Amino acid sequence: MKIKSVSIGGWFQRTGLHLFEVYDFLCTQKSPLALNEKKLIKLHKGLNIKSFELKVASIEYIDLRTKNDIQIKIYEDGLIVLQKLSSKIKKDIETLQNYNEKKLSPILQYLFSLGAPIPKELVNVKSIYPYFVVLQKAKEKEIDKLLSDFKQAKTFEVHKKSFEIYRGDKLYIVNNISETDEAIGRLIEERVFIREFKGQIHRYLNLHRIIWERIADVKEQKKIYAADAERFLSRLEEYKKTINLIETRINQMGFYLHTRSGILKSKESFRELGDAFEFKYDTMENTLKYVREIWVMTENYVNSAIEVFSEIQNRGTSQSVESLTIITSMGVGGTIMGLFTKELPTLNWTGIIYFLILVGIGYTAKKLLRLFYKRKKYEIQDVEIDTNIDWGK
Repeated sequence: MKIKSVSIGGWFQRTGLHLFEVYDFLCTQKSPLALNEKKLIKLHKGLNIKSFELKVASIEYIDLRTKNDIQIKIYEDGLIVLQKLSSKIKKDIETLQNYNEKKLSPILQYLFSLGAPIPKELVNVKSIYPYFVVLQKAKEKEIDKLLSDFKQAKTFEVHKKSFEIYRGDKLYIVNNISETDEAIGRLIEERVFIREFKGQIHRYLNLHRIIWERIADVKEQKKIYAADAERFLSRLEEYKKTINLIETRINQMGFYLHTRSGILKSKESFRELGDAFEFKYDTMENTLKYVREIWVMTENYVNSAIEVFSEIQNRGTSQSVESLTIITSMGVGGTIMGLFTKELPTLNWTGIIYFLILVGIGYTAKKLLRLFYKRKKYEIQDVEIDTNIDWGK
C-alpha cells in the first residue's frame, strides 16, 4: 500500500477581497487596518514560510509552502486545505492540526477581527476537521486495516472507475486508481466544502431552535411582571441582532454553492467527480432554502415578541406615570388651598424641615408606585398555536 498524502481543511465565507488582504499581508507583514504591527510580524514569522504564490484558475487561491513541507491552499471563497506528503499518517495529521490551530488560524482570525462580528453563539464552536488520506491503488483489506488502526467504522463507500472513497467518522480514505493528482485534490476540496457547508447550516438550524424555545418558554407563562418584561426585551434585542447577522450569512451561502458546483462542470477531466457530487449540491441547495425560510420565520417570531413585551412595558410605565400625576395634582391642590386659608409662610427651620418631609414622602411614593407597577403581572396576549395537530387528518 502506497500512502501519497494526508490533508485537512475547513471553510468559512470569504471573498476575493479577503484573499488579497491575506496575500498583501504575506508580502508586507502589514495590514492597512488598525492592527498591532509587532503582533503581525510575530504571527507572520510563525507561519514558517518557504514560498507563496497567488494563482489564477477557475477560482483564485494562494499556494503557500512551509519549510516543514506543508502545502496550504487558501481560496477566495474561504476554503482552506492543508496537505502533507505522508509516510507516517498519524504523525503527519498531528503536524497539520498543530500548524492549523497554532499558526494559520490565529493570523486569519486577527486579520479579519474587525468589522461585523461572528454571532457569539458560534464563536466557541470548534470544527472537527476530517482527515483525508490518499492511497495509490490500495487493496480493500489494506483500507479496512487502516480504518481499524484509527478505530473508525466504515460508514459508506463510493466506487468509481478511476477512484474510490471510504469514509469513517473523522477519516476519509481516497484510493486513487488512475485519476490525476489535480482531480484527487479537487475531490478532497469539494468533500471539505460540503462537510463544512452542511455543518454550518446545521448549526444555524440548531440555533434557531434554541432562540425559538427561549422565547416560547416566557410566552407560555401567560402572565409576566413589568420588570421582567424590561429584562426580556433587552434579551430579545440581542436575539434580533444575532438573527440579522446569521440571515446575512445564510443569504451569502447560495453564491458559494453555485461557484463550487460550477467548478466541477468547468473541465472534462472533472466529469466523474461531478457525477459523484451533483446530487449533494442539489440537496444542499434545498436544505439552504429550508433553513433560510426558518430564519425568516424566527425573525418574525422575535419581532412579534418584541411588540408584545414592549406593550407590557409601556402599560406599566403609563400606569405608574398616571398615578404619580394624580398624587402630584393632589399635592399642588392642597398647597393652593393652603395659600387661600392661611397667611404666607415665613422662611424658618420648621418650614424647611416640613418641606423636606414633603419631598421625602413624594420620593417614597414615587418609588413605591414604580415598584408596584413593576411587580404587577400583565397578561401576555399572543396568538396561540396548537402544537398537537394531527397532520394525518
